[in-house]
Amino acid sequence: MAKNFAKDAGKEARFKLGWWHAYRFLLARRLCQLSIMLFFIMGPTWGILTGNLSSSMVLETIPLSDPLIVLQTIVTGHWPEATALIGVALVVAFYAVLAPRVFCAWVCPVNMVTDLAAWIRRKLDIKTGFQWSPTLRYWLIPVILLGSAISGSLLWAWIDPVASLHRGLVFGIGSGWILVVLVFLLDLVLVQHGWCGHLCPLGATYGVIGRKSILRITATQREACTKCMDCYNVCPEPQVLRQPLKEGDRKVMSQDCISCGRCIEVCPEDVLQFKSRLGSSRDKS
Repeated sequence: MAKNFAKDAGKEARFKLGWWHAYRFLLARRLCQLSIMLFFIMGPTWGILTGNLSSSMVLETIPLSDPLIVLQTIVTGHWPEATALIGVALVVAFYAVLAPRVFCAWVCPVNMVTDLAAWIRRKLDIKTGFQWSPTLRYWLIPVILLGSAISGSLLWAWIDPVASLHRGLVFGIGSGWILVVLVFLLDLVLVQHGWCGHLCPLGATYGVIGRKSILRITATQREACTKCMDCYNVCPEPQVLRQPLKEGDRKVMSQDCISCGRCIEVCPEDVLQFKSRLGSSRDKS
């Protein structure tokens, strides 16, 4: 079968399997992301979720802490409070067990910005002009920690577009929106999937945390693949799909996968599914 155009990714799946099948994970992700923002906005009234994405409380009882912020705090020479340590332990345990980089696709508000940029780029057939190594984001983690240790401050907190967008949505528009616009333009015209796929150190942190997690995208019907390229065209980390769709283990074992499920939705042959990495050998060649 001939390869489909990037702008038509998902069109065949909508025709063959229906609109809901082609968008079910995308709609669930947007509902999750927007609900979390709503809970933060209504935090003082509802008490479901208070604080921010760096440090929050669930039902005013359960602490949650950003792992990268806690690491920066430690290297500056300030030991976090017990609630922060409990919060980061809970976050790490949850994302280590569930699936790779679930935070990136299901919680992070910047994901909505980068998804929009990718959609516009596909529809308008915009060609990006630069290529960066996807390992760059992992090198940024020690650079940020070293910078925090030298400066004695939470270096990443000053230039983090994730926190800036969250503050903008919850507390009102401020100068932080400049960072969000820059991320949008980066992904739209400079580097394909530039932010999530190449730069974001927070996403890299969650990638390391979830590298042994349980749920994985799996090519359960690999023999039915027609190489239409729809999954590659919508995936923010397309390199992770090469191995499971060709030979060897059918599961996407790369920690770079963001577990968004878009590759599952747009496949007209229903080749891919979420499966446990602890499954039987039937999921392997």
